[in-house]
Amino acid sequence: MSKLKELLNNFSHAMENEAGFVLAVIVFIAALFALAIAADLSYRKNMKKINPEAAGYISSTKKITIVGAFSALAAILMYLEIPLFFAPSFYKIDFSEIPVLICGFLLGPTSAAVSEAIKILIKLIIHPTSTAFVGEFANFVVGCAFVIPASIIYQRHKTRKRAVVGMVSGTLISTVLGMFTNAYILLPAFAVLYGGMPVEALISMGTEVNPSINGMFTFILLAVTPLNLLKFGLVSVVVFLIYKKISILLKMKL
Repeated sequence: MSKLKELLNNFSHAMENEAGFVLAVIVFIAALFALAIAADLSYRKNMKKINPEAAGYISSTKKITIVGAFSALAAILMYLEIPLFFAPSFYKIDFSEIPVLICGFLLGPTSAAVSEAIKILIKLIIHPTSTAFVGEFANFVVGCAFVIPASIIYQRHKTRKRAVVGMVSGTLISTVLGMFTNAYILLPAFAVLYGGMPVEALISMGTEVNPSINGMFTFILLAVTPLNLLKFGLVSVVVFLIYKKISILLKMKL
């Protein structure tokens, strides 16, 4: 256990420079896309065995159009940020994962990951980063950790029950990954890259909001964790309520 703690601490220190953060960005993005692509390939292989005609019923042109439209909508929703009373001001929630998740349910996890990436790129083109790219990276990684598992689970059997299982699973996975990435990547990188401040300064901002926050553990437990549970819980509810109607309309155009 002590060796694991030492390894994580060393990893956290590695994030306190640009090279370490860039490497983490590359590794996470590559891993997320590899997972999404592998799941899509497995699904298509199984579909060809079961129903060859249904395996590729959406053309590439239509996929690009759908992904582009949902990505643009997601980029717009990124600007509708809601501050939270239990977290520091640099933590806000948005609902940009709603169109991304619908895209994933319709087209699969790879399209969801691509939509998530395009959403971030559109946002950066319109409004350059104000968080040294740490905020955008956080939004992408934690967002993908939600939409990719949810899309993979739903893709196998497209029922309401599977949609709920997928969204609950995605919420839990993204919350756990958010805990790890905030503690060992995002907060250390943000503290250094954004202004050269110590991580303790960020934690103290959490203490001002909630006196019970007195260290990294309580910061993650009382600020980061409820933020992700709230965000992806609300996204799941909205998608559950609207997805079927939207998917019917879309499939009529395919």
